[in-house]
Amino acid sequence: MKRVSIQGIKGCFHEDAAVQYFGEDVEIVECRTFRKVCEMLDRDEVDCAVMAIENSIAGSILENYALLRDFHLRIIGEIYLHIEMNLMIYPGTKISDIREIHSHPIALKQCAEYIDRRFGPIELRDNWDTAGAARQLSIEKYNYVATIGNVRSAKIYGLDIIDRGIETNKKNYTRFLVLAKQALPNQKADKASISFKCGHYYGALAKVLTIFAEQHINLTKIQSIPVIGKPNEYSFHVDVEFESMDDYERAIHQVLKNVSSLAILGEYEKAQINS
Repeated sequence: MKRVSIQGIKGCFHEDAAVQYFGEDVEIVECRTFRKVCEMLDRDEVDCAVMAIENSIAGSILENYALLRDFHLRIIGEIYLHIEMNLMIYPGTKISDIREIHSHPIALKQCAEYIDRRFGPIELRDNWDTAGAARQLSIEKYNYVATIGNVRSAKIYGLDIIDRGIETNKKNYTRFLVLAKQALPNQKADKASISFKCGHYYGALAKVLTIFAEQHINLTKIQSIPVIGKPNEYSFHVDVEFESMDDYERAIHQVLKNVSSLAILGEYEKAQINS
């Protein structure tokens, strides 16, 4: 059974993603922070890690790009998880008695229209984790608090769901990376994540991107990351998709000649987005 570290506790979206990728036969190791997730993998205390990297509404999680760089972790897979938010209460709570809603700040933001429409002015309280808010509600048995989270956390912590799918944007997906300490050979790889730095001269970045286009490589993501301690210097994290490994390898060989440094973070199978 694989041990997999995640940020959050049992019932969180990270656990949903881990189970979706590995199946139910997996041991989840809970961590409070993303750094702790990476530290456990770096110390060989877990086999793999699952870590969110971007959301279709909230955007990229820059902290996690930096962690990939700092811990030299390898990407071996990815998962796209449809994020559905639900309003949950402790059994017996009356809707008219709800005076506070607790959840992760991003979850609260993603449900802002629903909250305004249903409750108007109401106190919102941040929690470090959607499942953490659900667990606290189940322990404290507040009869004036609602929380926002997924179906799994409602089942685990014995809460009632009173409204489903309350997120403003119904096409809300989070991309999670599956991480390992060492790269794993994958003959089915059709996607890669790389990081590079290029010189400070006119057209330097454009030249690199043109190489990918000429080799029929589809660029799906480009993210600039500040280089710590070096003002105005950036590394570029790029995700590419390819049909031919030969095309991809030719592109990498040419890119190497036009950058000051390059790291291959992972070569893996691209995930499907299920509507």
